[in-house]
Amino acid sequence: MGPFARVSSHYGHYPKVSMTDFESLNLAAPVQKALEKLGYTTPTPIQQQAIPGVLAGRDLMGIAQTGTGKTAAFSLPLLSHIANNEMEPPKRGARALILAPTRELASQIETSVRDYGNSMPYLRTTVVFGGVNIARQIKKLVRGNDVLVATPGRLIDLIDRKDVRLGDVEILVLDEADQMMDMGFIHALRKIIPHLPEQRQTLFFSATMTPKIKKLAGQFLTNPVSVSVAPPNTTADKVDQSLIFVDKKEKQDLLALTLLDPDIERALVFTRTKHGADRVVKKLARVGIESLAIHGNKSQNNRQRALQKFRDGEIRFLIATDVAARGIDIEGISHVINYEVPNVPEQYVHRIGRTARAGREGKAIAFVDKEERAYLKDIQKLLKQTIPVLPLPENFNAKAAEVNKRPALPRPDQPEGYKPRQDPRRKKQKRQKKPKTAEQELAAANEQDAKPQRPPHAKSPHGQRPKHKKKYSGKPRNNRDGQDRDGQKPGGQKSGSHPGQKGGHSQSHTSGKPKRSGGFKRKPKPGGKSSGGRTHGRPQNRGNRR
Repeated sequence: MGPFARVSSHYGHYPKVSMTDFESLNLAAPVQKALEKLGYTTPTPIQQQAIPGVLAGRDLMGIAQTGTGKTAAFSLPLLSHIANNEMEPPKRGARALILAPTRELASQIETSVRDYGNSMPYLRTTVVFGGVNIARQIKKLVRGNDVLVATPGRLIDLIDRKDVRLGDVEILVLDEADQMMDMGFIHALRKIIPHLPEQRQTLFFSATMTPKIKKLAGQFLTNPVSVSVAPPNTTADKVDQSLIFVDKKEKQDLLALTLLDPDIERALVFTRTKHGADRVVKKLARVGIESLAIHGNKSQNNRQRALQKFRDGEIRFLIATDVAARGIDIEGISHVINYEVPNVPEQYVHRIGRTARAGREGKAIAFVDKEERAYLKDIQKLLKQTIPVLPLPENFNAKAAEVNKRPALPRPDQPEGYKPRQDPRRKKQKRQKKPKTAEQELAAANEQDAKPQRPPHAKSPHGQRPKHKKKYSGKPRNNRDGQDRDGQKPGGQKSGSHPGQKGGHSQSHTSGKPKRSGGFKRKPKPGGKSSGGRTHGRPQNRGNRR
């Protein structure tokens, strides 16, 4: 049995309730007080359906798009359970564990939990994820926590180091389960689950419902309640979707023209690759459009800084990959632009879910080239609808040419008007001398006459420096016997050798024995040929010696 009293019921949808405010959901008093401070009075549809089932102790299978309030759907009943059953959290452990696929999403969930529990002074929460110092995270784990939010990868590291214990977890939450599967975290989940107690409550949330998700839910859930605020694999109702067919090489010009539209308050631009996101930022900077990129290669501090600037309105455009953008929960995103169409259809649903959040309207535009038409076909098949096609802007080429004439943004470390130094590797172009006027030539001649003349050289009767000796030309000089330095006579014959002799040895003038011509002989390499005729370094066969 889990922490709540389980209700025996058949697998199916939990009955919808007509609750218009949070007071009717029977949440704990501290949680209700925190909601009043935050100004939240009316629950969203996913919260209306999910909270009663979770409070009743049931496992939950929730299908909801981003921006529907699903974080509060599992956080509020979770905190109510902690408030109604107050106790000291286990050392190096947690009473509730929330798993999220990305650092940004994990950080935002932990922030939301603290906000919803701001009337619970005893509440202890912490978040652990990769890319930062693990020692600080271990210190927070030692004290014990009521709620632990983690990414699967970092949690596995802590389990292997025996710095975290999951034997006392009462509630497990899997958020964005479909994204975890896409990122390959299924093996990490299967490694984490055995460390959890069998008697626990599990809440499972996903934006899409596929056969793989159903199979995964069947492994983790027991007699769950199923809630859904929208048909599976559908997009938000208030997202105005459209697409533009464009050549791949013209996407950058189209993006610049689109972002210069004053109607775009704040836009999120998606690329498929990390390097593609960086390239878009650089190309936009060349036409004077400021943007920042977030992806897996960026450090956690850089990603948080970029998100904060985007949230505060310091920059209007953020370039992101699918993985990095899963944790983005920012109000006021008016447009989502698919600069590159995703090759996984479900990713399209997640992308455009970043706009039209909390009942607001938003627009999603996709740039589709010839190579991406197959991806578009899969997306429309998943959505079971055809996305409207928009034409290219009128006079596209002329407008693109005007945009490319815009001045580039100065680099952060350079002042405005900075001109970079010429690359020293390039050949310096000769400057054309301006013709001098008559007055300038006369002034130059007078200046030359005014200079003191150099006195003649003392050792030269003609006032010239003596010539230096001729330098060595590089040719071998002959010795006394007419031989050069290599022992070769001017005629090409070696010294001391007869004309018919192939040479190499010369007769000594004293002993009559042959003498090496000079130099030294290199020692044979191990295993190679030697002068004695051996090959491969093998000894000769000398017979059996006894």
